[in-house]
Amino acid sequence: MLRPERARTLRWLLAALIGLGWPVSAMAQAAPRVRLAQGELIGLARDHDGAVFLGIPFARPPVGELRWRPPMPATWSGSLETKAYGPACAQDSFGWNAADATRSSEDCLYLDIATPGLNREAKRPVMVWIHGGANWAGSGAGVVQSSLARKDLVVVSLQYRLGAFGFLSHPALTAEGQGASGNYALMDLIAGLQWIQANIAAFGGDPANVTLFGHSAGGQDVGLLMLSPKARGLFARGILQSGTPGFGFAPRSLAENEAIGAALARQVGVADAAVAGPEALARLRAAPIAEILKASKALTAPIDDQGFIWTQAVVDGSVLPDAPDRLLAQGRDLAPMIVGSNAREIALFGSDPARARRWIAAQDAPVAQVLGKVYATSPADPDPVRGDLAMQVATDRMFRCPGEHVAAVRSRGGDKVWRYELEVPAPGGAAVTHGSELGFVFDAPEGPPMQAYWLNFAHGGDPNGPGLKAWPTYGSQADYLAFTATGPVERRGLGRAACLSLQRP
Repeated sequence: MLRPERARTLRWLLAALIGLGWPVSAMAQAAPRVRLAQGELIGLARDHDGAVFLGIPFARPPVGELRWRPPMPATWSGSLETKAYGPACAQDSFGWNAADATRSSEDCLYLDIATPGLNREAKRPVMVWIHGGANWAGSGAGVVQSSLARKDLVVVSLQYRLGAFGFLSHPALTAEGQGASGNYALMDLIAGLQWIQANIAAFGGDPANVTLFGHSAGGQDVGLLMLSPKARGLFARGILQSGTPGFGFAPRSLAENEAIGAALARQVGVADAAVAGPEALARLRAAPIAEILKASKALTAPIDDQGFIWTQAVVDGSVLPDAPDRLLAQGRDLAPMIVGSNAREIALFGSDPARARRWIAAQDAPVAQVLGKVYATSPADPDPVRGDLAMQVATDRMFRCPGEHVAAVRSRGGDKVWRYELEVPAPGGAAVTHGSELGFVFDAPEGPPMQAYWLNFAHGGDPNGPGLKAWPTYGSQADYLAFTATGPVERRGLGRAACLSLQRP
């Protein structure tokens, strides 16, 4: 699920962001204050400019009776100090996220804000970050300390319930929810966006100019929010970094997700035959966090790799009323989008080319025949940019081709879509991998000017600007921008041969 190469990139990012710290001179300045309808927030002054507000509660803690319920509005009043990050959402450690796991809690629905100034009339663009971690792990901490957050815009980092706490369905939950359950994490993100709409002007932001951006599972969640009718009107555009609405997996039905919830209930001692309805929910809601996390490790779903169990989209009938591919094809009022991935992402199939070939052979005959020919041309030695056959198949399967499908469908519907692929390793990395783009987006070291394109997109809905290589929309020619070691290069038909047979968002 969380591979060593990805862990290295994420450790580098966390060190770069969290390790920045707050300058002593900033701590000595008068604390900035923002007056909202609920009361006053007291934040931290930044050195030389602006302010940050950390750990702002946008919903009540989803604990006890609120576990597996839609988020409720936060209830604080008076003055609230927002000078420290809130807890990460409940999660186990997978190594790379050890610090987040140590400070994790069910009480985790907080957001962070960085702003250049508190002038309500400034109407600066707003960028809202949704973190990755396979919907199992991670947090929003550190983003507001990046160089991106020191540009002429307001940056917000949102947290959401993870794993079984954020995505579980159960027959008793469905009955309680009047026919729908699951996708509580997406409800959290929607609640956070509603909070932003109501309050971001007080931080100098423009609620009519909100850009969502996310990596991996965070990119998927951006894509799902762009399809959910419940999120309509809460943002202007989206950036999907190494994540799409479905990661190429077939979606799960509500009944299939309920079966997973029933399996978890049995793992924690709530047997279907013995306990039903409200009593079952009471016992599930009383189960310790550690028991829920332990039980989650034994769950399975109909996908290639069980590490991605919580990134298989769930059609719950409410937040996600239909399958992502059908919602995508309907194309009603969809926002402009940047969607892309890295030349190498996460290696499925145990990084074993033989297993990758067995996966190809197991597909429907016409697809297997096409893919067999496509990958038959792959060299025995790893490609210097795209890696060996197992990596190529895995990246096509979950990233390149789903992104291509989303871009093609959206473009046919008349929407503006910009497509990219990153070929450059993160600073200090030997090869490009999952997460390599994060440093270029957040802290813009020497390398691809991704931050500049992202900022242009946030300001005006188009990534192009002075001094940058022209980036055409995807259009009918399947144009995209390759971020190479020698600079951005315009190309066409990213992964087209394989992707004509792997057509899921």
